[in-house]
This record gives sequence, structure tokens and C-alpha cells, in this order.
Amino acid sequence: MTGDDTNDASVTFADVEAARERLDDPSVVKPTPTERSTALESKTGAEAVTLKLEHLQWTGSFKTRGAYNKIKRELEAGTLDQVVAASAGNHAQGVALAATTLGVESTIVMPKTAPQTKIDATRGYGATVELVGQDFQAATAHAKELVAESDAEFVHAFDDPAIVAGQGTLGLEMVEDVPDADTVVVPIGGGGLISGIATAFAEHSPETRIVGVQAEGAATVHDSLAKGEPRTLDSVDTIADGIATGGISELTLSVIEEHVDEVVTVTDAEIADAILLLMERAKQVVEGAGAASVAALLSGELDVTDENVLALLCGGNLDMTMLMEVVIHAMTRRRQILRLRIHIDDRPGKMEHISGIIADHGGNIQTVRHDRGIMDLNVGEAYLVFEVETSGAEQAAAIVDGIAEQGYDVDIVS
Repeated sequence: MTGDDTNDASVTFADVEAARERLDDPSVVKPTPTERSTALESKTGAEAVTLKLEHLQWTGSFKTRGAYNKIKRELEAGTLDQVVAASAGNHAQGVALAATTLGVESTIVMPKTAPQTKIDATRGYGATVELVGQDFQAATAHAKELVAESDAEFVHAFDDPAIVAGQGTLGLEMVEDVPDADTVVVPIGGGGLISGIATAFAEHSPETRIVGVQAEGAATVHDSLAKGEPRTLDSVDTIADGIATGGISELTLSVIEEHVDEVVTVTDAEIADAILLLMERAKQVVEGAGAASVAALLSGELDVTDENVLALLCGGNLDMTMLMEVVIHAMTRRRQILRLRIHIDDRPGKMEHISGIIADHGGNIQTVRHDRGIMDLNVGEAYLVFEVETSGAEQAAAIVDGIAEQGYDVDIVS
């Protein structure tokens, strides 16, 4: 095939190079920086861990690369007045910015569950937004109906060679940033991102191990590889909405089979921990999809001992409601938020006594309540339920031990 043929359902390195030539407007797509993480090096045993900060892209993610390449390529081939896309948020913003910049109208179909911040941002970039269904699949079905009723061009989130080639321009940057990388870690949703990046590395650094990461509640790659065809989930359940496509395509599966060495899955709890660690230690705020690569490094599923690792932070559009949930969840796992249920004789002074024990150990009581209407309690008994802020697991253990030493039955509750 030629290196720039719109009809070919495959991607070559020449396509990626052509896409880089098209991405000539730094107000739409800019080179993003890298940063070493000594915290991740100490936790993983890697010789070096470099973070590629693509979440600092104008739209907060890599998606504008593929969208701009796709739309500009279509304009080069002929007339294009309108595009339609479906997205949970990041692709939506990328298409909206690319289309508006190139003078093309855009309609984006987003799930009703999409974060409000992503909906607002997409409209802010000039798109018409329609909210349909509860997930990416429902939004995609409606978007295709809109295309069938009009002359609009559908801009798929990942199942398009032009999209994959555009995402591959990020791979070119990553090769240039860390040319001696032993392992590159990339999140996978529909597979367009890792397909483009893997194509770039296959040309410039074929010895580099390419590792993909999926959220456990949206993982389809292992099953697709085993079956030899793309597999789709009926529903997805993950905080990483940016990679919650619930399926890959024949195009991306073929590239993954050829160029991706390993795929691991991570839980939402691991993703939440990674988001919090990146905020605390790297001073980077990323969404669930953006943190998936770091979650994989922390999960123990990858051995990167003594390696030079390049991990991609691909999205930074973290909704504030989700941020609050993630922080609370992660702090609870760390025992920085400690919930205790203590069995007492329901007499005056018990709450004061236990509160004093907690205070003596440096805990900060956030809330406390009496539970009396519990089936397993006898008359005259109650539970005191405390929520306590601590410095971490060591202080939490000291508080629990201190209460138990005073003769109380105490349980840690979620």
C-alpha cells in the first residue's frame, strides 16, 4: 500500500510521518514534556522511570493528534463541511478543537454519564453536543445514525488508520524523548493510541518492550487475542472513562498482535492509588486513563527491575467529583481515613472516653454517631461509629490497639 492511502485498513510508519507533517499548528497540538520520577524508581526497582506528560496537551489528552490528522487529511482529499463523533470526553474535545480550527462544523455524541467538565469543554471548543445513552457503545450507535442521515464524515475514536497514524506522532516524540527505553507503558481503550505508538517504536526502536494497560472493568484485549478477533463487552465499569470503550477493532487488534509485547489489567483501586501518588509525588493531576500506566507499574504485574521505563500519562481531564471519590477511596485504603465501630455499654461518658483515647494517639475525629437499632445488640448496648483522620496505617493501628487495650471490642469498617 501507499503510505497515505485513506482506504487502506492498516497503518504504516509512512502514515505516521505524514501525520506529523500535517500537525503543523502548535495551537492545536504541541510537543509535551517528560519528567523523571524518583518515587516510581524506588517503588519499582527500575533504573529510570520517565513520565511522558501528554495530559498537558491543549485539550488535556492525546486525542487531538488523531482527530486533526483525520480531518485535515479529508480536507486534502476533497470538500468536508461537517464531522460527527462519539466519545466519553477526550476524543470529543480533540475532534471539536480540530474541526473548529480547520473550519469544519462538528457534532459530538456523548453518553449521559460523561463528566460535566468534559461536556462543557467540548462545547467550549465549538462543537454541538448531544447526550445519548449510558455508555460509549450507545453514543457510537446514535452518531452513526446521524451520519447516515447526512453528508457528515464520521470520526471514529480508534478504528481509522488516520486516527491511529495521528496518535503515532506521540510515539515519535516518545522515541525522541527516551531513545534507549527498555519498556514503554501505554493505556489501552480501543487501541488506537498504543497502535500508533507501537508503529513508531517498531520503526525506530524495535527492541523496546511495548506494554499495554487496560482497566479490569473494560478489558477486552486478552480475550480478543485469545479468540483471534475483536471482542466487545456489553457494559463497562471503571473510573477510567477515557479507556472505557468496551472493545477494540480489527485494525487495532492487528497492530497489537504484531507490535505489542504484553498487556496487563489493573483494578480501579490500583488506578485510584496511582492518581493519588502522581498528585503527591509527581505533582501531576491526571484522570483514570492517564494514570493506568503508573497503576500497572505499581501493581506488581510488570517486572521492570533495572530497566529504563517510559510511562505515558495520556489524559488529565479529571472531573472534580471523581477526584473527590478517588481521594477518599485511596485515603481509606491507606488508613488515612479510618472508620471504626466500637461496641459499648450505652452509658454516659463512653463517647468522651473513647474520643480521648483517639485524641491521645493523635487522631482527628471527623464524625461520630451512635447506632442503637442493630439486631445483634442487647438492650443497653450500642455501637459508636467514628470516622477518624490519621497520618496513615501506623497511626491507625496505634489508635485501634489503644481502644482495644481499654477493653472495647473495635472493628475497622469500610
